[in-house]
Amino acid sequence: MSFPTRRVLAGLAAGALVGSFALTNPAQAAPNNNSAAKLTKAVTAKGVLKHIDAFQRIADANDGTRASGTPGYDASADYVQRLLTKAGYQVTRQQFDFPFYEEEHWLFTQTGPAPRDFVDGVDFDLMEYSGSGAVESAVVAIDLNLTDQAATTSGCEASDFDGVDVTGKIALMQRGTCAFGDKAANAEAAGAAGAIIMNQGNGTDPSRHEIYAGTLGVPIGIPTFATTYGLGVDLAQTPGVVLRLEAQTTIETRSTSNVIAQTRHGRTDNVVMAGAHLDSDLAGPGVNDNGSGSAALLEVALQMAKVKPHNAVRFAWWGAEENGLLGAEYYVGQLTESAADDIALYLNFDMVASPNYVFGVYDGDDSAQEGEGPGPQGSAAIETVFERFFTARGKATAAADFTGRSDYGPFIAIGIPAGGLFTGAEGLKTAEEAAQFGGVAGAAYDPCYHAACDSMTPVADGGDAAIYAQLNRAYDLRGNINVHALDVNSDAIATAVITFAYDTSAVNGEPAGPGKGKGHGKHKGKGHGKGHGHGHGHGHRATR
Repeated sequence: MSFPTRRVLAGLAAGALVGSFALTNPAQAAPNNNSAAKLTKAVTAKGVLKHIDAFQRIADANDGTRASGTPGYDASADYVQRLLTKAGYQVTRQQFDFPFYEEEHWLFTQTGPAPRDFVDGVDFDLMEYSGSGAVESAVVAIDLNLTDQAATTSGCEASDFDGVDVTGKIALMQRGTCAFGDKAANAEAAGAAGAIIMNQGNGTDPSRHEIYAGTLGVPIGIPTFATTYGLGVDLAQTPGVVLRLEAQTTIETRSTSNVIAQTRHGRTDNVVMAGAHLDSDLAGPGVNDNGSGSAALLEVALQMAKVKPHNAVRFAWWGAEENGLLGAEYYVGQLTESAADDIALYLNFDMVASPNYVFGVYDGDDSAQEGEGPGPQGSAAIETVFERFFTARGKATAAADFTGRSDYGPFIAIGIPAGGLFTGAEGLKTAEEAAQFGGVAGAAYDPCYHAACDSMTPVADGGDAAIYAQLNRAYDLRGNINVHALDVNSDAIATAVITFAYDTSAVNGEPAGPGKGKGHGKHKGKGHGKGHGHGHGHGHRATR
């Protein structure tokens, strides 16, 4: 995954944990942090890093994770809530249930006609919400389209399995058109004992050919794996191929929460929302994904706590993002039509300090002409605010695609203008990007993405020592955090939030100034459903 670049233009209980972090307090917010110049001066990398360190300590005390549905997440939410309440915000915890998912064991190997091993994460990947089970059987191709790949509907209809004997066998399907969960459910209903969803193979974008991280969205009862397009073709064209698939997973209903904090001043009919997911992947502390976005947003909120904006600002720390944007989806799903109409725009900050970063800005106007289309009407104006910030700092930016795979997804799906920042996940930095942003070409933007080493001690926690040695020579790293990227992006977040706190006219035409206006009416412009691939957006799991 690469980004089109732009030139620069001119163990402990949660309750005990809350007490243990009582000393991690922000600098006192000034009442006059009411401009971008003042707020960016108050928001410092040192202040943001204090929160990231706190998230690391929380993970250390809770089996190394801050994933939703675990004590580590609850302690993280307690930490955020305590600081915001002390700062004077109106804070609520929005509880919701979700399907907790954990992978314990998996195997993908060929046993016939000749034994063959494959590489996890390169050739195949166990799909999120895969069921448990073991099967050794023939592979049966289901309505594959290997000549006009863009038109494939493989596995999308129950009728695709008519006249095909998949009982007790492994159904091989092709990505495209419908959700992965629909394909796997149809295979299971037809009697398959296992399922494979190969990549689609359309176009030249590597993300449509290489291995992808996919979620089924809902629990499925059979082992289900993703593969590269090339491996899928190979399996389809190998006579008598037999695979052994094994998966042992845990899927159970657990409870988690969103943390919502709103200013006590400002128009409540023209609300500026800014969010970051608070949960980590189950594998690790998640100091970059998404401790970085959560910590930066928290410090911005704390430093503008005494500001009296024209528009109310509503900050959100989402739960269960790693399980499929569930916290943000729940929040949006609970909004009345009137409440949704009162949201002027949404800003999203997910992974803003990747060690091998690029400065990604969500492409509101689709100027890069790659992947998904533009965001809802007004999104281009949000992008412009970020672009002007980076231009003023003399920084290049990269177009991040609206794939719908981070928490802005549910907002753009109902037509709310959106924008935000992203510094890269598991995709590989190109030589062109290394020339513009520094770092290591050919290495991942975050070499510890969704791993235990997304921590303040990445090498000790399993990170590639050679890669981190190179990154440390190129950059100032603090654990898995690029301090420069964190510092610049924290200022970019502060600039956008305070700008729109006083004036959203460029986005929705609402006049600047205090007091209630006439209302901006229903959001106009196209809705925008979830994306269908990695594209150039966030690296979280795709749904289709």
